[in-house]
Amino acid sequence: MNFPSLVEVSTIAELINAAIIGNSKDLIKGINEIHRVEPGDLVFVDHPKYYNKCLESAATFIIINNKEVKVPEGKTLLLVDEPFEAYLKIVEHYRPFLPQKEVIGIHTTIATDAIIMPGAVIGNYVTIGSGCVIHPNVVIRDYSIIGNNVVIQSGTIIGGDAFYYNTKKNRDVWYKRMKSCGNVVIEDNVEIGCNCTIDRGVTHSTTIGRGTIIDNMVHLGHDVIVGKNCLFATQVGVSGGTTIEDGVCLWGQVGVNKTITIGANANVMGQSGVVGNLEGSKVYWGTPAINVMDKKRESVWVKRIPELWKKIME
Repeated sequence: MNFPSLVEVSTIAELINAAIIGNSKDLIKGINEIHRVEPGDLVFVDHPKYYNKCLESAATFIIINNKEVKVPEGKTLLLVDEPFEAYLKIVEHYRPFLPQKEVIGIHTTIATDAIIMPGAVIGNYVTIGSGCVIHPNVVIRDYSIIGNNVVIQSGTIIGGDAFYYNTKKNRDVWYKRMKSCGNVVIEDNVEIGCNCTIDRGVTHSTTIGRGTIIDNMVHLGHDVIVGKNCLFATQVGVSGGTTIEDGVCLWGQVGVNKTITIGANANVMGQSGVVGNLEGSKVYWGTPAINVMDKKRESVWVKRIPELWKKIME
């Protein structure tokens, strides 16, 4: 999430009651989570396992609970006891929850030729482009950006909160939701089927590239980036932070792990489980998904196991 304008480090420090190590006059662009940080961003870290990852990331500003770490050149630390609570306070301040009383929220822009059918609910600060068709009972949540000539079928929800939780087992409530302040960006000429759920980014954007076609009952998690001209068949599920490059086909019931990359023009056959990065321009099948010809050879050998076992026992 980018702030409405650049914010001095001292302003954020005052908001979260943080001590500053570094330049208190430097300007922060926005707040982001570790998988999508950019220079000028603020990020938080509250576990030693991730200290180095945050300190070595592109983020310029880091909310942290350890003053003993070595500060990399060019970075500024904000020291607090509870970095996660500090994150929540910043999000609540710069992007507070806005209750909605009408079917179309405030500060929303809809092209004059876009068709919004009965029962659709459009949130606050949403943009919908020319030639779009939004079918009955679609929900488009706050800050979503819908391009031109986009079709969204009935029952689909765009911009639901991320399934992203801060976990600490030394407190009564182990899982505390990391409030979402990102959005969904859908580029031109995208079609989305019925009853799909596209979660907003935690702090960044979940993005669907131009010309991508999505079947019914597909789920895309937070901060997923889908390239141009992809095709997803029914019941595909993609976990958060994953990047799917241009021209990828995911057939029915494919499940994709978090924070991985599927290369351009890869083709993943139905009911496969993608657990790691896949190279582009190849066909995959199985769980874990491997080259389709290797999987077919494996299946042949599996079928021969009873016969081979019988020969061994003789």
